[in-house]
Formats: sequence, structure tokens, C-alpha cells
Amino acid sequence: MTKARQDLGLLGERIAARWLIRSGWELVAHRFRCGHRDIDLIMRHGHVVAFVEVKARRGPAFGSPLEAVHHRKRNQLIRSAMIWADRFGTSSLEYRFDVVGVLVLGRSVRVCHVPNAFQLS
Repeated sequence: MTKARQDLGLLGERIAARWLIRSGWELVAHRFRCGHRDIDLIMRHGHVVAFVEVKARRGPAFGSPLEAVHHRKRNQLIRSAMIWADRFGTSSLEYRFDVVGVLVLGRSVRVCHVPNAFQLS
């Protein structure tokens, strides 16, 4: 991965975290690592914990950022989320998987939050 792509990914994660915090969510973890996999953001709102995958793009040429969360990535997120829940979760919490797409168009930014983007399969 190039440095430019890494920088865009970090920018997207910062934008998504700020957007979610302004919407009432609390940041629990950023880039939770589990082996070679990670979860971009883990957010909490009351008794709901959201494992959030963030996809950032500089334009629409490669499709929607939300389309980039394919089956393989979902399975990786699910495995990492189960490890996080085993270590830090409680039975009183509800868990879900969200996707946040961040589209950076010059100085303009668009954020699209998809709650419950997918379920455990």
C-alpha cells in the first residue's frame, strides 16, 4: 500500500470518527489489531457497540466506498469483532457492524454512514 493510500485511509478514519462523535457516539478504539487484521473504529452509543469499517475515496471513479466491503473483508471484521467482544465485551452490550464511506472531492467531504451494514453469517 502506498503512503498516499495510507494517508487517505487515516484521513477517512479521522473524519468518520469525528462525524460519529458529533452524532453521539463515543470512540472506544481506533485500529484495534488482531493479528494481521484490524477494525478501523469501535464506537459505543449507550449499550450498542459498533464495529466500523471506514472506506475513503478521492472520487467516484472506483465506485462507492461502501461497495469495497466485500465478503472476505466482512469475514475478517467478524473474526476480529468476536475477539474484541470476548476480551472487552459484556452480555449487556449489543453489537453491530457499520460501514462509513468518506468521499473526499477536493475541499468537499461527503460522509455516508450505514448502520447494520451486514449481519453475522
